[in-house]
Amino acid sequence: MQKRALVVGLGIAGMSAAIGLRAAGWAPVIVERAPERRRGGYFIGLLPDGRQAAVDLGISEDLHVRNPPDAGKAWELDRHGRSAPGLGFLHQPGRPAAVVRGDIEAALWQSIAGTGGEPVEVRFATAPAEIDDGADDVEVVLEDIGTGHEYRERFDLVVGADGMRSSVRRMVFGPHEEYMTNWNAMICAFQLDEQVPSYGAQDSVISARAGRAAWVFGLADRAPTALLTYRTADIAEQFTGDRVERLRSVFSGMDDPAVRHVLDGLERAPEFLFDSVHQVKMSRWSKGRTVLVGDAAWCLNLYSGMGATSALRGGDALGRALRENPADLRAALTAWESGLRPSIRSHQRTARIKQQMFVPSGRVAEVLRSFILRLGGAWRRRKLEKDRAAAPVGSGASV
Repeated sequence: MQKRALVVGLGIAGMSAAIGLRAAGWAPVIVERAPERRRGGYFIGLLPDGRQAAVDLGISEDLHVRNPPDAGKAWELDRHGRSAPGLGFLHQPGRPAAVVRGDIEAALWQSIAGTGGEPVEVRFATAPAEIDDGADDVEVVLEDIGTGHEYRERFDLVVGADGMRSSVRRMVFGPHEEYMTNWNAMICAFQLDEQVPSYGAQDSVISARAGRAAWVFGLADRAPTALLTYRTADIAEQFTGDRVERLRSVFSGMDDPAVRHVLDGLERAPEFLFDSVHQVKMSRWSKGRTVLVGDAAWCLNLYSGMGATSALRGGDALGRALRENPADLRAALTAWESGLRPSIRSHQRTARIKQQMFVPSGRVAEVLRSFILRLGGAWRRRKLEKDRAAAPVGSGASV
């Protein structure tokens, strides 16, 4: 008899896990609290491991990539609004693939809808209310969010892929406070309707000061996305009052064109992500017949730049472990976690360093960060000019 798995969450981690489960011969069922699938979203740079996972999951052909030529130009703004060449996210080693969150989810959706195999059952406006993990199966009470109707269903495995504040983790492993580390920082990410004036359509623009920063991520075939991030000692206070007014207050005094444009764009944005920054740290990602993946299990956070990559890898690796251990669920989950944990732990550590690049903690860090990125930008510009000069005539090389 075919084994059934309940996957909670229709994000990158959940759909990746469902595709992996299907490839292992399981019958996954995805439940999603929202009434419909999300679209659009903020900028993501997909690193090599994530691109390989997309290939392994069979979605790479459907993944729309938006890299500007030669990774585009990045401009670093000083305190007076003057710009100089810098290094953007896409200029780091590994040649990240530029996408927005919705691009990855659209490619995954194509697969679970049937183009990559049998369609996966998806139930919108549905969430687990209780999880009773037994020796032979898991009994789950599912709730129809619209009507409040509850019903019971049995599965061989429950996969919690429902984000940093996972309801599955809370019900099976314990309160959020036991696992979520506080980084005393906030983020706001959204789609801009147009580029910062006087910059190229595909340029990235960065304005970072001690404790606060604005990033504009240029893309090849759509308007840029924006990120506002800042440090704060009082997280709870940030969720009171009007979000836009709070951000205008936080960024007051940063009177440069990028910050002004991003704040004005926020006023017009139909939706935006506004949230505190955390990491999730757990000694084990599975318990009995329940396993957590993606942000529910490890939440590397936005500063790591590895969230989507790790979510894709996690789902793909889960399916592989189940294929290799078809008769022993515990062995499969142990092998899956053993393979992933070293890299997850490493990325969680380096995220602290990367946070300084996104939003420096103080004036010294601000100056050092600016010096490093401007020096790197100058080096990159010289290298591109050298490569262009060395390229054969007619090769089409460009800066």
